[in-house]
Amino acid sequence: MKAVKIVEGRAYPLGESNIDTDIIIPAHYLKTTDRKGLAKGAFETIRTKEGNVFDNPEYKGAPILIAGDNFGCGSSREHAAWAIKEMGIEAVIAPRFSDIFSGNAFKNGLLTVVLPEADVERLLEVAKTDPITLDLENQVVTTPFQDRFHFDIDPFRKRCLLEGLDEIGLTLKDQDKISQYEDVLASDRPWV
Repeated sequence: MKAVKIVEGRAYPLGESNIDTDIIIPAHYLKTTDRKGLAKGAFETIRTKEGNVFDNPEYKGAPILIAGDNFGCGSSREHAAWAIKEMGIEAVIAPRFSDIFSGNAFKNGLLTVVLPEADVERLLEVAKTDPITLDLENQVVTTPFQDRFHFDIDPFRKRCLLEGLDEIGLTLKDQDKISQYEDVLASDRPWV
């Protein structure tokens, strides 16, 4: 998993509330277990609307998405995090996230930042014209206009994201201890 430290650049100013996982990635894209190719279906229903932010060249390749309240609600499809990541988005800012989506995002290296509604509204305005910087280590979102919005994050999740550790990476950090245990086990119980 790629480490997340500082995410900066333009942001998609989506701002809509109750964007569920079916809007993020429709069910007909869930037939695959491969993480590749899902970006083309991401936000498909929104992209059918004229002038949507995802097809606006100003925001092309934006690493941040600013959403409304209750982002990622609905079914527990990990494909939603996969699709967002494949779009090049590294962080999503919203007033609130579904717990399941937030967990899936974390496990896939997608940072979710919870900020109060007023802060999100300000960032939506800034995103229309200027870049935003998200500093995970200092837990702050800043703008070129001296805005500073501090956010909380679980210390374990922060460490994993900063170090680029998924569940396998965490296990491999203890590979020496695991090998030592297996050596002792092999000598104590050779039949195992």
